[in-house]
Amino acid sequence: MKVLKFGGTSVGSAESIRNVKNIIQGQKGRKIIVVSAMSGVTNMLVELCETMKNGKPEEAEAILLELKLKHLQLIEELIVSHEAKRMAENQFLELYEQLEEALQQSPFSDAVIVTFGETFLSLIFSHYLEEESVFNTLLDAKNFMHISNVENPEIATVQKLIRQSLQREVTNEIYVTQGFVRIDRNRNISTLNRGGSDYTATIIGAAVNATEVQIWTDIDGFHNNDPRYVPETSALTNLTFEEAAELAYFGAKILHPQTVSPVKEKGIPIYLKNTFTPDAPGTCISDEYHTVGLKAISAKDGITAIKIKSNRMLMAHGFLRKIFDVFDKHETSIDMITTSEIAISLTIDNPINLDKILSELDEYGEITVDSNHSIICVVGEGVINDHETFRLFEILNDLPVRMISYGGSSNNISLLVDTQNKVRALQLLHQKLFEEKTLKVT
Repeated sequence: MKVLKFGGTSVGSAESIRNVKNIIQGQKGRKIIVVSAMSGVTNMLVELCETMKNGKPEEAEAILLELKLKHLQLIEELIVSHEAKRMAENQFLELYEQLEEALQQSPFSDAVIVTFGETFLSLIFSHYLEEESVFNTLLDAKNFMHISNVENPEIATVQKLIRQSLQREVTNEIYVTQGFVRIDRNRNISTLNRGGSDYTATIIGAAVNATEVQIWTDIDGFHNNDPRYVPETSALTNLTFEEAAELAYFGAKILHPQTVSPVKEKGIPIYLKNTFTPDAPGTCISDEYHTVGLKAISAKDGITAIKIKSNRMLMAHGFLRKIFDVFDKHETSIDMITTSEIAISLTIDNPINLDKILSELDEYGEITVDSNHSIICVVGEGVINDHETFRLFEILNDLPVRMISYGGSSNNISLLVDTQNKVRALQLLHQKLFEEKTLKVT
């Protein structure tokens, strides 16, 4: 069994959905297909929620109509047979009425609303495959994606429930289901957060002991830097689970940060592939080591740096524990940390409880807060032992660096810079670590 996930751009138009069908047909064996919403649809649903909350019914009606027409147009373009088209339209309109009814609930659930994008698309996609004689079974992810803890999904629970779902259906080579959605510990519809369809795929992959998980998107795998900001980046053929997890957590947009964790223990490889150039090799993420040393650079925005300066207490027994307890109490994770004799600096990426945290930290010393920062992460297996790694510190000659984290992991060195300097930092590091290294070799 393979698990193939197709993201929003991969299913963003009738033409791209036809590409997806060809990809599926080109692979033998049983497959579970996980689909996202059409590109832009989740944003529309989020906006729909906001307009309803803000008492703007006319704007909400306009968004609803746009959503309806967008999906009816997709059916029109994909399905030729009159009878098949009528069936797909009728079933879509039933779901659309459920969306309208969900909006009338007081209060309505944002999670229920925003997950309709995946529900709409999976229905239409399943009907399209059927008309193309790609026989399949549509599965409702809400029947088996029971995830109480997003950080630590209960794979055994999903395994039990998905087996029950598969046993209830006629055995088929292809199953289609929705990404992003989950059922929480209170039995309510919830989500795996934005970009969570990748995570859905690897949770399902672990649950069914898949031979591999394929993540299909619009880029040829992981690149060694962010191609949006740095010219001449190159795709990486192989990454270890640890390298991919570091890059995803520290900002690489191609992969949801938690994607790797469900399949790592079972050694199930993940392939990152481009829907629009399916013959390109992409990136294989596995437990195999192909090369060591510098591999890639990524950046994570929205970082807040907090410095606690205390001549009196820093070296006192239990001081650090008390500081960490404050962040733990407010369920706020720490990304980077450095210490000196009189101060501790750390970073967070979620400032929602920042005011409460600062209020409690105030008793421990003088507090300084810097927002709008970015973590630049240099990743590679054994990167701290790479003889070229020293060159990244040359960036100190060109840009101010707020923090450096070195030695906490053998696979990761992190720099904290003002976000306005992020692009320049990515370009300089690429030049020093990759371009000049290549020139030296040649």
